[in-house]
This record gives sequence, structure tokens and C-alpha cells, in this order.
Amino acid sequence: MAEPADPVGAAAPAPDEAAPGPPPLPLDVEEHLTWLAAEKGRSANTLVAYRRDLTAYWAWLSARGMGLDDVRGSDLDAYVGHLRDQGLAPSSVKRALVAVRSLHRFRAEKGLATTDPGAEVETPRVPAGLPKALTEAEIGLLLDQVVGDEPVARRDRALLELLYGTGARISEVTALSLGDVDLDGSLVRLFGKGAKERVVPLGRFARMALAAWLDDAGRGAMAPEQWARRGDAEAVFLNQRGGRLSRQGAYDVVKRHGDAAGLGERLTPHVLRHSCATHMLDHGADIRAVQELLGHASISTTQVYTLVSNERLFAVYEAAHPRARAGRR
Repeated sequence: MAEPADPVGAAAPAPDEAAPGPPPLPLDVEEHLTWLAAEKGRSANTLVAYRRDLTAYWAWLSARGMGLDDVRGSDLDAYVGHLRDQGLAPSSVKRALVAVRSLHRFRAEKGLATTDPGAEVETPRVPAGLPKALTEAEIGLLLDQVVGDEPVARRDRALLELLYGTGARISEVTALSLGDVDLDGSLVRLFGKGAKERVVPLGRFARMALAAWLDDAGRGAMAPEQWARRGDAEAVFLNQRGGRLSRQGAYDVVKRHGDAAGLGERLTPHVLRHSCATHMLDHGADIRAVQELLGHASISTTQVYTLVSNERLFAVYEAAHPRARAGRR
């Protein structure tokens, strides 16, 4: 016999309950994030990364029925193992542990905990990757792609010359204001990670390109009659709508001219930074001077570029010295 039809107006089956989200962060974690922003001057991007890593850590602790006061050094070792089991890259594991250790150190220093379980936990080592710098000929080819004297060409030429000439980060260049540039003194002021300020020299080509861009026929021609946002009027680099050029907009400029030069995926704004450091060391620059130019907090960060220069030296030696070539006696 046929099943009776459902009566009109019968309630629909209840949908599956939504999966619960991560547990809310404890007050100590929120205070730590506020402290990182207010006292340590961490950037918005850094704070987003810390929050993401600490949210994952708190979810892991909660799943184990643990609170922050329960954590011991062995638990942090177990957490590192958990991250590795998730397939995270060594650099991601290291970054996550740095955030966790920072939290526990903060709690101990502020009297929110009696011990710091991260004090004896060793930070995982990350294999040093060699920067893939362009050759000087490739840099020349890239810069040759910017042709013409119209405002956009002037802007693009100045952007590329500044990135390569100073080794600045893309975020540092797009954050530049007019007051940060001293063309007469051939200097530019950059604000790096943690809002750390440094003043670096402008080479002849970068200075000439910036002067042409900041002329009335360059930036002046792209400036709007009325500025849409506060702060745009002081921006060094503008987009075609007359606003401050964004990081993505600057990235697109680099990629467009890189594609035209046939560099493709090999070129990013950071590769220009790598190339600046590598070429300076190739030509005998002191590593401490390169450290200051790039704004590295530690000399060990800069030393990776010496590996690139040494590899090139050995390659040239092997190719050119008659008693170094394979098969020669």
C-alpha cells in the first residue's frame, strides 16, 4: 500500500547543525595581541599572522582539555610535532612556535603565569633557501622595457629603479610620502618592519627617475583636482585614479614589465631586493653596509646573500681557471 503523502505544512527535516568554530581566545591572548600592536609596533599583517597562529594553538589546547596554565615544555614539543604532522613547511612551524613562545613569555613577564614553558623549547631550524637573484644583464633588460615619457612610464621607471637601487621592500616603497624623499641630498627615508626608520642613499639612476616622476609632467599630471582620501596627497607613487599606489598595484607594475622582458615567474618585487644585495656583494660591498641598507635586524639574515655570491665565484672559477676544470690534470 502506498505511503500517505506528507501533510501540507509539515515541518521540513532539521538541517545539520553548523560545525562549531574555534573556541574564543582567552583574555590573556587578546591582551598579548594588543601589547604587540601598542608596545612593539607590530604591523597589521604581523598581527593577523599572530592571531591566526594563536587561534590554532588555543584550539589544539582546548581539544586536549588544557588551559594556558597547564602548558609545559613537553606540551610545546608535542604541538610542534602536531604542526609537522599537518604537513606545514618548516618556516610555518617556526613562525607558529615564535607566536606561541611570545605569548607564554608575555604572560610570565606580566605576572599572569608563574613559569614560561617556552623558555627551554628550541625553535625549529629552517633550511636556508638561496635567493634567486637576477643577473645584472637581466636587470638592464627589465628596466629597458619602460619606454616613453608619459606619466605612467615615468612612475613605473621610478618604481623599478627605486626597488632595485635601494633594495627596499615593496611595502616600504608604496608607503613613501613626499617628505621622505630628499632629491638634493640623494636620500630617501624608509619605514621597515616594526616601523623602524632608516635613511638610505639614492643612486644616480634612481634619483633621476624619481626626479622625472615627481615633475609636473609626471606625478603632477596624475594628481586629481580633489584628493579622494586623506594621505593620498602626500603619497609619492599614485595610481591612475590619483590615489596612493597599493602594494598589489606596485606588484602588478613589476610583473607587467617583467613579463615583457621574458622573466615571467622569476620576477617579483622581492627578487629585485635580492638582486640589489647580491650585486652589491658581488662588487665588494661590506656586508654590514648591505645589512644597514636592507634594514635587516640581524647580520645572519644578510649572510645568505654571501652564499649566492660565493656560488657565483666558484662557478666562474670552475669555468675559467685551467686547473679547476673537470678532467684537467
